[in-house]
Amino acid sequence: MEKTYNPRDIEQPLYEHWEQQGYFKPNGDESKESFCIMIPPPNVTGSLHMGHAFQQTIMDTMIRYQRMQGKNTLWQAGTDHAGIATQMVVERKIAAEEGKTRHDYGREAFIDKIWQWKAESGGTITRQMRRLGNSVDWERERFTMDEGLSNAVKEVFVRLYKEDLIYRGKRLVNWDPKLRTAISDLEVENRESKGSMWHIRYPLADGAKTADGKDYLVVATTRPETLLGDTGVAVNPEDPRYKDLIGKFVVLPLVNRRIPIVGDEHADMEKGTGCVKITPAHDFNDYEVGRRHALPMINILTFDGDIRESAEVYDTKGEESDVYSSDIPAEFQKLERFAARKAVVAAVDALGLLEEIKPHVLTVPYGDRGGVVIEPMLTDQWYVRADVLAKPAVEAVENGSIQFVPKQYENMYFSWMRDIQDWCISRQLWWGHRIPAWYDNEGNVYVGRTEDEVRQENNLSADVALRQDEDVLDTWFSSALWTFSTLGWPENTDALRQFHPTSVMVSGFDIIFFWIARMIMMTMHFIKDEDGKPQVPFHNRLHDRSDPRRRRPEDVQVQGQRYRPAGHGGRYLPGRSAGETYRQHDAAAAG
Repeated sequence: MEKTYNPRDIEQPLYEHWEQQGYFKPNGDESKESFCIMIPPPNVTGSLHMGHAFQQTIMDTMIRYQRMQGKNTLWQAGTDHAGIATQMVVERKIAAEEGKTRHDYGREAFIDKIWQWKAESGGTITRQMRRLGNSVDWERERFTMDEGLSNAVKEVFVRLYKEDLIYRGKRLVNWDPKLRTAISDLEVENRESKGSMWHIRYPLADGAKTADGKDYLVVATTRPETLLGDTGVAVNPEDPRYKDLIGKFVVLPLVNRRIPIVGDEHADMEKGTGCVKITPAHDFNDYEVGRRHALPMINILTFDGDIRESAEVYDTKGEESDVYSSDIPAEFQKLERFAARKAVVAAVDALGLLEEIKPHVLTVPYGDRGGVVIEPMLTDQWYVRADVLAKPAVEAVENGSIQFVPKQYENMYFSWMRDIQDWCISRQLWWGHRIPAWYDNEGNVYVGRTEDEVRQENNLSADVALRQDEDVLDTWFSSALWTFSTLGWPENTDALRQFHPTSVMVSGFDIIFFWIARMIMMTMHFIKDEDGKPQVPFHNRLHDRSDPRRRRPEDVQVQGQRYRPAGHGGRYLPGRSAGETYRQHDAAAAG
């Protein structure tokens, strides 16, 4: 017997033998009870991290135990295309290696480049999973952009659109000026920052005076550059200082626009000056105030975050309007947004309208991928009416059809689901599932699985020019279909009948909103039981696995040469309660 043990000499050949003999496949005996685990698909953006290793060890332990019980088991593996993350990785790669951008390639060639990169990265991930000893049925491996799953995505989109649960509208979104795409609230990081509060005088129009005889209102703002898009000033209707001015007007500095004074409880009498500038196209709270008072929306920013040469003016329905001029003073045109801030402050000061500047601690939104300050931006996007889908998903947890372990995470789930907003599902990227919608030269929109289907259903002849929507779907749209799309849906396959719902879901609380909630909503809407009732995506329990370190798990990469496979010793499965966060030092994990 050798004095030293070399894991590679034994574990790798043994795993290859297991795989060749088909030990990880379902046994095919439909008379046996089925047991299925759907692996949360890791992003195809590099290597597995410690969080993956820990999570997959839990799943491997459960699936091996159930297999030994003689059950018909399936551990479904696969990877996620990770839209924004993958596109960023490949863009950086071609910039560093070739000095090119994706625009130098063009859309189709750039997508081909990503597929090439995916083949390399995806192979790394599967090799690492094998080194961990995962007893996965590799013949069933799926990818969120393979043909079968892509067909499922189109099917879901078309059905939801026909049910009026998907719509296109002009609304305010979180806009990443670096990536030039909309992102969700869940992809925004709020950071505390030291800044300033500028107090600016807005002259009253038509000789109006405040209760103390002043001919101006003082508005406090942390974003003076958005003054160029103001369409109102709000005061609290109970504020004795200003309530008599409701319905009157101020003259907006620098652009000389007459804008109304409105009474709205958004204006806090105890906060700031009590007067709030309203910029519906560049602030989420202002957007709601604007809708309540039918204030126009003026977009002053480009998608890069620069001041436009000419503003875009819309009514509250998002339709173009001429109620205000689109002119922007030449001195501010094309300025980068933070340079514009300085220029606006200087111009206001030169007019004698800058009353004071106070230090102010504020919360600034950053994109978690692009790393730059997010701009609320008025854009055309596609949305899912999430409240309709959320109702049965909430009831499924309330009545115990789905249980969270530990139970405390149900409250987190409920807090989001009971106040859910419409889900913006479009992204201005090239990599991802392209939205199955086409436009003619008149701006009419047609939704269908293919262009041929669109032409046939709408009686459009070949001489009617159509162009497909340039946007792609949010990555979480396709992953929300994971538990049933991987089993062959929309076809009623043997696998779907045998292994859906999945028996257990092992995931982290950090993606309850991103993935779990949306997966429950989509599954219950599209998958019905024999009686036609909505089917939950998993039988009973959803187990939390907290990150094995308090810092981000992706900070710790898994290298098969360094850590022993979980299937040969469980090095990633320390004794802790579900949901507990703990530290695991390298010394404790090293083989």
